[in-house]
Amino acid sequence: MENLQRYLSHSKIDVLFKQTKDDFVVTEVPLYEFSGEGEHLIIKFRKKDLTTWDAVQIFSEQLGCKARDIGYAGLKDKNAMTIQHISIPKSCEENLEKFNHDNIKILETTKHNNKIRVGHLKGNSFFIRLKRVTPLDAKKIEEAVSKIAQFGMPNYFGFQRFGIEGDNYKKGEAIINGELKERDRKLKQMYVNAYQSHLFNSWLSKRIELSKLVDAFEANEIYKKLNLPLDMVKSMKKQKHPFKLMLGDLMSHYPYGKIFYVEDMEAEANKFFEQDRVPTGLLCGKRVKKSEGSAYEIEKEFDKKIFEDGARRFAWIFPSEVESNYKEDKNWMELSFYLPKGSYATEFISEVIH
Repeated sequence: MENLQRYLSHSKIDVLFKQTKDDFVVTEVPLYEFSGEGEHLIIKFRKKDLTTWDAVQIFSEQLGCKARDIGYAGLKDKNAMTIQHISIPKSCEENLEKFNHDNIKILETTKHNNKIRVGHLKGNSFFIRLKRVTPLDAKKIEEAVSKIAQFGMPNYFGFQRFGIEGDNYKKGEAIINGELKERDRKLKQMYVNAYQSHLFNSWLSKRIELSKLVDAFEANEIYKKLNLPLDMVKSMKKQKHPFKLMLGDLMSHYPYGKIFYVEDMEAEANKFFEQDRVPTGLLCGKRVKKSEGSAYEIEKEFDKKIFEDGARRFAWIFPSEVESNYKEDKNWMELSFYLPKGSYATEFISEVIH
């Protein structure tokens, strides 16, 4: 991925961030409370050095149920300590007492009426440890973290979305342009999804760049360069939030709700600043709403004809439960925060340390 725009303007903070089981802990927050009764056994477990798929395979082999009958809400990183839930058919419960694996610890079990489905999570809580942090860097990190707690952060897709080499989106683009054939249906979808994500990130980066220019210059100095009406740039400049809304943007109530167009910029900008709603960006494809007017003039550059279904994605999110704790004797900075589903902790860290 090319360099994405960061809305915080501090210089790079040179610390050590490594995704390991000791320094990166993810705890899944379920979408709903489990009922305590039903045909599915819910297992809450902790894993390390395994992907979610690895863990599902291990449970399948040891409990004697088919992998496809095991339900999970989301895929968790291999290079982390992760706590999540799976559902298995109640008929496999008798083998649970014999379950034993060095990298998996069962924490608790309950029952539920339905199988857990992908997406059935509210979000994730994270604990991340940064190392080699000087007292001066600690102060900079604390300032950045407090700004993210106040203003939120861009909802970029993280590097994990783009494959080990970071170039899966190029294969997706080649498939869309008819330059590459991919017979494996799942791989094809993964590449095309990576391309959709790349276009979304590129659009979001451009909008952040535009917002920074609006903040940095007087409206009458910059409106022609931005190719936007003077009155609108004046209105954008008055907005308190660093990400500037435009007429025709598609907003969503936050953390969930209907999407709707920006007609009154001032009113919507105030509600955005109050964390009541957020702008959305386009994941281009079929059957998806597009922004309008000035907002679409920017969005259309990233709107390609794609045969997959499209969607709107939050362009901005508000991390909650944000805390920082500096351990000066060890030169460690410990951060904890909660993100809604589909958002990346690595992007939180990227915004903090650049």
